[in-house]
Amino acid sequence: MGRKESQKWVTCGRYALVVLLTLAAVQNGASTAEGQYLSPHSGVAVLCGAALLLRRGHWLTAPVLVTVATGLWGWAMLPLLLVVLFDLAAHRRTGVAVACAAAALAGNALCQPDVPLWRPQQYGSSLFLLLALVGGLWMGNRRRLVEALNARVEHLRIERALRERAARDAERSAIAAEMHDVLAHRLSLIALHTGVLGTTHSDLPAPVAERLTLLRAASTEALADLRDVLGALRGGPDPASAATPAAPVLRDVQELVDQARTAGQHVGMTVEGGPEHAPAAHRLAVFRLVQEALTNARKHAAGAPVDIRIDYGPPATLVEVTNTPGAAAEEAVPSGYGMVGLRERVTALGGHLTAGPGGAGRWRLAARIPHPVPTEQNGNRP
Repeated sequence: MGRKESQKWVTCGRYALVVLLTLAAVQNGASTAEGQYLSPHSGVAVLCGAALLLRRGHWLTAPVLVTVATGLWGWAMLPLLLVVLFDLAAHRRTGVAVACAAAALAGNALCQPDVPLWRPQQYGSSLFLLLALVGGLWMGNRRRLVEALNARVEHLRIERALRERAARDAERSAIAAEMHDVLAHRLSLIALHTGVLGTTHSDLPAPVAERLTLLRAASTEALADLRDVLGALRGGPDPASAATPAAPVLRDVQELVDQARTAGQHVGMTVEGGPEHAPAAHRLAVFRLVQEALTNARKHAAGAPVDIRIDYGPPATLVEVTNTPGAAAEEAVPSGYGMVGLRERVTALGGHLTAGPGGAGRWRLAARIPHPVPTEQNGNRP
């Protein structure tokens, strides 16, 4: 049941209770007036009930009306006074509630000395009044606590959504920065080789020399445009980088595994196919997947053996990392957003990522990234 639905049922229940108590007050007034429903008592009871239901005007209107009516007619109007005291206490107006109860008791003692609210029991109506006050205070505090908890949950939900969005944006920036390095390196090689060939244009046919000059100019302009567009990802353009070709950032997964073994992790790895069979973006994704899996295993399953299987394909790049349960590291501080970035990276490449419990109680991270469909222009990948 949602919050709005629950609030709706509470409001309907209160309306039903006030209507029932108002009808009871009218009936009591009619019984004391020899069956006459058209009496001042009945009119005041209906007026008090309407004030409690409508809640129009000043908030003191209903308490004053019910307090005066209880002072004049005593026990017949007491149930409506209990509703008033409950509402006042629930809204942190305990002082006003106590004043209304005291005024009703004093007024009734003066107007109806024969049957005051203190009779027929020794404690009279004081116990009911006290229970109404305590119940209102408890309900009001509980309602405020629930509202505070709901606000906290909503705040945490929004904060988590923002953190996930920041993780996805950071991963996208990392992907763009990595591809910037790789593409800049390859464009620099194209510009370099076309420039070398262009120096021998005297030995080349005129159309070939013209094409080489055009190719060199196009590659140089593409490299400049690439640095202009993606340079902001590194904090702005770097004048030194314009003259120095960017180095590729493709790192070997084997180095990552060797580092993990040096740190004490038991890692086994099986590789099928060669990295050169997969696009550069796939190799970058494989490195990040293995890196995150080893980090999670080190945090949450310290000492557990880790098995890594990589298949560079084609038709798809496959990564599977499994580990058995183990003890969580004492210094582990879970963030919960590394998988968000990985899923964003794999999804951006058209792949699918799954992470969770596998068979035999093992934890499994698996990703499948399909290779791009070859075309006539890019059928042969360099």
